[in-house]
Amino acid sequence: MRRLIALTLTATPACLMLATTAQAEVPAVVTDIPAVHSLAAQVMGELGQPAILLEQGGNAHSYQMKPSQARALQNADLIFWIGPEMTPWLDRAIEGVALSGKPVALLQAEGTFRREFGDGAEGHAHEGEGDDHPEHADDNAHDDHAHEGENHEGHDDHADEVPEDDHDHSGTDPHAWLDPANAQAWLGVIAAELAAADPENAATYSANADAASEAIAALDTQIAATLAPVQGRPFVVFHDAYGYFAGHYGLTIAGTVSLGDAAAPGAERLTEIRHLLEDEAAVCIFPEAQHDPKQIEALVEGTPVKLGAALDPSGSNLPFGPDLYPALLTTMAETLEGCLKD
Repeated sequence: MRRLIALTLTATPACLMLATTAQAEVPAVVTDIPAVHSLAAQVMGELGQPAILLEQGGNAHSYQMKPSQARALQNADLIFWIGPEMTPWLDRAIEGVALSGKPVALLQAEGTFRREFGDGAEGHAHEGEGDDHPEHADDNAHDDHAHEGENHEGHDDHADEVPEDDHDHSGTDPHAWLDPANAQAWLGVIAAELAAADPENAATYSANADAASEAIAALDTQIAATLAPVQGRPFVVFHDAYGYFAGHYGLTIAGTVSLGDAAAPGAERLTEIRHLLEDEAAVCIFPEAQHDPKQIEALVEGTPVKLGAALDPSGSNLPFGPDLYPALLTTMAETLEGCLKD
């Protein structure tokens, strides 16, 4: 397998860790999930370190904060999070405590491309209804997107979960960090919010964000070249967490095992996926981190479909820090390409 080389922060020519003597107090920053934490860490550089609420291996959709984390949230100057669509537990916490700082929901930030669950293969070029990325138009010429799938990611299978037919599969797909152009837009949003709270270090935040955006653009080009040969080779995923990534790189998702983020797949759904695999409508099927792979292994047994390695869309099993976001994209691309290639 051709290995991608993630452009980590230490390899960036315009170093993200710009040394600056801060006269003013750097804002206290809290983030929700690993990808957002990584982006905020890149923008803050050596000025400070953001906190993250989700613990290593934690479930992004259903998480119970510790008292110390609740206090950090209450005392934060800035809270960068995806939004209630991704972390409803944080939404309840924000509603329930007297915050001293400002919550910033990145999914609603200017420049964010948003897709709906169930979007078809009509594609996008980061356009429409105020969600375009004009500053990245040249970087994303390969973005003929094909969005597939139906719902969220990150839930363990529980016997007492609601049947999938009772679960709402509509609305905005919150997994928007898996489109690197969104991450680039969010770097600017994070830098602007930090600069407003800490004007004395505004130039450092801006420079760090610019350098991080350039690194993501370069990595995006590498990943696009690696995945180009496997475009048109359909695959099945555990659930609909990958629409942004697949759309951005022109990949084809043939189906999802679980239709809902809070619903275990029922017998009818499993039968449908089994028929899909037996009909060779997919090249590979991929299990997912935080979910028991035995169900996927049973589905693929006796079919011509290959079993891929587990995908980790939230990056919850990767080392937290500024290098996590490029590592997340790189690992996902390598996992998909490793199974889908001829």
